[in-house]
Amino acid sequence: MKKILKVISGFLFTLFFIGNVSASEKNITYMQILQKPNDLELNIKYAQQQGKMGNFKQTISTLERLNMVYPDNIEIKMYLLSVLVQADSPDKALIIIDEIKKNEDVTEDDLLTVADIEKELEDRARPKLWSFVAGVNWGLSQSNNVNNISKTRLALTSDAIDVSTSPMHDRTYSASTDLSAVRKIGEDSSLLLNASISDSRQVIETGDDVEGYSFTTAYDTTIGNQGISIFAMTSKSDYIDDADSFSNMFGLSGFFPSGDRSTYTYSYTLSDSKGNHNSSDETANETNAIGHTINLGHDYAVSEIVSTSTGLGYSISENKVGMNDYETFEFNVRLNLNLPFAYVSIGDAISYNDYFEPDTSVYSKKIRTDISNTFDVIVLKPLGDFLPFLDPNKLINLSFSYDKTVSEANIINFDYEAESLAFGISRSFNLRP
Repeated sequence: MKKILKVISGFLFTLFFIGNVSASEKNITYMQILQKPNDLELNIKYAQQQGKMGNFKQTISTLERLNMVYPDNIEIKMYLLSVLVQADSPDKALIIIDEIKKNEDVTEDDLLTVADIEKELEDRARPKLWSFVAGVNWGLSQSNNVNNISKTRLALTSDAIDVSTSPMHDRTYSASTDLSAVRKIGEDSSLLLNASISDSRQVIETGDDVEGYSFTTAYDTTIGNQGISIFAMTSKSDYIDDADSFSNMFGLSGFFPSGDRSTYTYSYTLSDSKGNHNSSDETANETNAIGHTINLGHDYAVSEIVSTSTGLGYSISENKVGMNDYETFEFNVRLNLNLPFAYVSIGDAISYNDYFEPDTSVYSKKIRTDISNTFDVIVLKPLGDFLPFLDPNKLINLSFSYDKTVSEANIINFDYEAESLAFGISRSFNLRP
């Protein structure tokens, strides 16, 4: 960290030494640069201007041109070196370092700064057994039927029809953070450790407020052209006004390409879920279940802009109480568009649920079946595209989404429609050991 601070200090010193740009000065246009390509003061101010906006590419281009026009100017070389370090361009930085060392006007302080930078570049290039990535997420969603009230506003209770409440509009705030550590094992394998914490709060339906904790271990490897991952995850859901639940999951997933544009995926997951039987929910343990899930998928790149994804899924849940046993069949399809202004993903999923026994607390004369269709649109955009000075490396991502679920069931309780809008912001951090 001290070395990095020295680099930044040298960068700021060079900025000041070469020339300051006051806030009152007008922005310099690229047309002015084309008219006066060799004007040292004008080009330096333009480089400073672009650097403040996070346009490292333009800054480097300007300084490289000046370095060619003024090959003996040590201040330009130091300025260029500091920007190259910030932009993580080690190859170009090493070339400039060599030029600085050969320059007759280089000072002892300059050489000390260059030595620190050179050591930093060596440390960055050295292979590391462990790499660490942290992520933070915040989200806001608005639903028009958070309690899944039936379209008829009616509900069955112990074979009797009651008038249910109206659909509830509610807002949900969510936040999460996670830390991942990856350990390289040989050339083609790695070990992943991930810990995450999440929190979800609703404005009205506070009974659904929940804190989540999870820890995942995964082993990833490559055999031929096939990628394989073996994973295990344990998680806890701590509901504020309801019984807690625990889950252990074990699984296998993989992929293999078929041609240059086509990839097939598969996965199997075994889950063991338990509800914490307590005074707030005396029947929580009735949903204790062993689950099995199988998924098959296919990804196809139509072009650099357009890609598609399709998937088939089957799952079965074997609960402690038979009336909670069910199986699910699912088909989903997505269209992904990597457009110049944003990344857009449009999807649709159809799910069929088939229960094995009637739920006597609802309706004893019929076994529940339902089919639901969920349509969604997701838009992703880096904050740096709007505000480059806040996010020059485009590590902060914004997300906007809309989804609509239509459920059609043979029991009126589960016949409903719901729509939601959501906004999210996320930031990732590469942590150096």
